[in-house]
Amino acid sequence: MQDSKNIRDLSLIELKSYFESIGDKKFRAMQTYEWLWKKNARSFDDMSNLSIELRKKLAEDFVFNSIAVDATQYSNDGTVKSRFKTFDNHLIEGVLIPTEKRNTACVSSQIGCSLTCKFCATGKMDRKRNLNFEEIYDQVALLNEQSEKMYNKKLTNIVYMGMGEPLLNYKNVLKSIDKITASDSMNMSPKRITVSTAGVAKMIKQLGDDKVKFNLALSLHAPTDAKRNEIMPINESNTIDLLIEALNYFYDHTKNDITLEYILFKDRNDGLDDAAELVKIYRKIPTHLINVIEYNPISGAEFIKPEEDTTQIFTDFLAKQRVNVRVRRSRGKDIDAACGQLANKDK
Repeated sequence: MQDSKNIRDLSLIELKSYFESIGDKKFRAMQTYEWLWKKNARSFDDMSNLSIELRKKLAEDFVFNSIAVDATQYSNDGTVKSRFKTFDNHLIEGVLIPTEKRNTACVSSQIGCSLTCKFCATGKMDRKRNLNFEEIYDQVALLNEQSEKMYNKKLTNIVYMGMGEPLLNYKNVLKSIDKITASDSMNMSPKRITVSTAGVAKMIKQLGDDKVKFNLALSLHAPTDAKRNEIMPINESNTIDLLIEALNYFYDHTKNDITLEYILFKDRNDGLDDAAELVKIYRKIPTHLINVIEYNPISGAEFIKPEEDTTQIFTDFLAKQRVNVRVRRSRGKDIDAACGQLANKDK
């Protein structure tokens, strides 16, 4: 069965050729395509305007690997975390983050992660495999269904900030965004999509070469190589200077927004000397914003969230240096749905 072709790899033209090859009408291709990408069917059995015989034929000729909601948790602040199960019984997590102005889906790109960032729960997991493009798409579709059901509002934004490093699953991430933004699918603007990376310089440049339309966020979290090496091993081969060069290349080729993400850790990267070094990086990159993020504790990590006044002093210093800075308050901490907390814990 798994040797069969994935039906969601087929274009509409290829579906038409398939239906012609089995002696059926070409308009069946459009019906099937709409079930796959607009009506978000989870199986061939869901395709109710196709005959039972045709559905059986499709099931014989193709696989339909969808994900399903395995468990759901609801935060006191309205955030919803979903644990999804893949066709091969792996677990991933996605988060719906509602605010007054926007409803954002935070989606995963890998099952686990290989980067071992010291402050991240996902980084403590082994990477099992990359997610296929349709599995990323399904997360968005299911979170959109939640958003409509709970808040009577479609998703307004998507962030690739869940489990895994998106740029180490490059082809599937880009293909998922192509599908999400396609006019015959979700038709979401790429300007509403942000891909976050721990910093893979080569692939950041590839984004520029591919002239992508979406925005980019760099998880910086330390202002010097020495400090970043301690918490993010990827920095040893992707130094801050290399990332600055790559981000400038990306901007020169796309003109898309770049955000720097900076988690504050008590007595590690929260001093005014750190802030001064961060200003230097900011001025070397055409970034439009620094997001200063609250640290969310995870088990087995030695990091501590700084006092509120330390955060205020840090951000005030940045603002006085004419840095566009914003403190991003964590959402869903009570259900381990906040930044760095996704780890498939038992519910």
